[in-house]
Amino acid sequence: MADRTREFPGLASPEPPAQPSASERLWSVPDPMLVDAGGHGELLVAKVRLALVSLVLVIPVYNIIATPYLIEAWVGLASTGIALVFAAAIWGVVRRGFYRPWLGFLTSGVDVTIVTATLVAFLLMDAPHVAVNSRIMYSVYFFSIGAASLRYDTRICIVTGAMAVVQYLLVVLAASYFWDLNDLRYAPFTYGMVSWGDQFGRLVLLGAAGVLSTAIVDRSRRLRHLSAMDGLTGLLNRGYFEARYASEVARARRHGHPLAVALLDLDRYKNFNDRYGHASGDVALRVLAEVISKGLRSTDTVARYGGDAFVVLLPETGPQAAFEKLEQLRLAVARAEFTIPRHDLTAQITLSAGVASLPDDGTDPVELLEVADRRLFEAKEGGRNRVVGLPD
Repeated sequence: MADRTREFPGLASPEPPAQPSASERLWSVPDPMLVDAGGHGELLVAKVRLALVSLVLVIPVYNIIATPYLIEAWVGLASTGIALVFAAAIWGVVRRGFYRPWLGFLTSGVDVTIVTATLVAFLLMDAPHVAVNSRIMYSVYFFSIGAASLRYDTRICIVTGAMAVVQYLLVVLAASYFWDLNDLRYAPFTYGMVSWGDQFGRLVLLGAAGVLSTAIVDRSRRLRHLSAMDGLTGLLNRGYFEARYASEVARARRHGHPLAVALLDLDRYKNFNDRYGHASGDVALRVLAEVISKGLRSTDTVARYGGDAFVVLLPETGPQAAFEKLEQLRLAVARAEFTIPRHDLTAQITLSAGVASLPDDGTDPVELLEVADRRLFEAKEGGRNRVVGLPD
């Protein structure tokens, strides 16, 4: 810590980051931990999809055996067979641990489109009432919309709900344009006569399901964000970091990729608090958090570890690159000036850091943190305002 006795505007006392607007929040990329949770949800959906399609396959097979002359049976077999191949392929990919948000968009979109393609097939078979009045096929839309929420991505929920509404609307419009749906030649109307009121109600229900799915995921994300955030600095808290850290270490070991973790804290923070008060100490912590956050990649993670200690996680980063990054952060923090509350002067802060790398310093998460902590102690003992990070 250092202070200067002349008045200087420096950095205003940083406030926790402003809350995003509703549209920004709903269309934002989920944080890495939620992407991992979405991967688990995708695997669950893949298992259910594969089981359901396998069961549904029994219906067209039975129909072909009983009435091989009906084209509807062969169309049902073809569409179900395509769905089974898709379900098996996705299950095989996801069970190997692969998941990205784009995969959630793809699978949700395909789920909806398979339902729509089946309804279109009934139109092509001159069975428009089956297409627009079938309760069974229409109900499958809700499985697709509900399953979208398991990806923990509001964008996927919005897109899936919108696709279901638009695609079903196009089916209804096509049926009403090319067929006189209530013509007496269709009597006795096995699937019922077509009512625009009923069709509008179906569209409303699909839209409502999409809105509900989005709202559930949005609420889950907001609650998770609140539980994972440090109220003072706006950074992630220790509990979130530990879960994220374990996940990243497991991923790095699985794929043989490098990873670095750094422990850092403010130099002489207790003296600063004693001299200027805890309110000034809080400002110093927020300044540190702001400077570090701006200096990291979107794939990196920074969290408040406790008190004036912070931890930085750098995926895909070797020991030399990690050391250089922490050096850049150290210099950026040392250059930052901020106003001390209720004092006509500004202050500067410095940090010390210890860095450990996987696999150079070990592959166990606890071991890596212990190495980083030991190197942080070495930085303090060596005079502070420095980084110790290259392997011994």
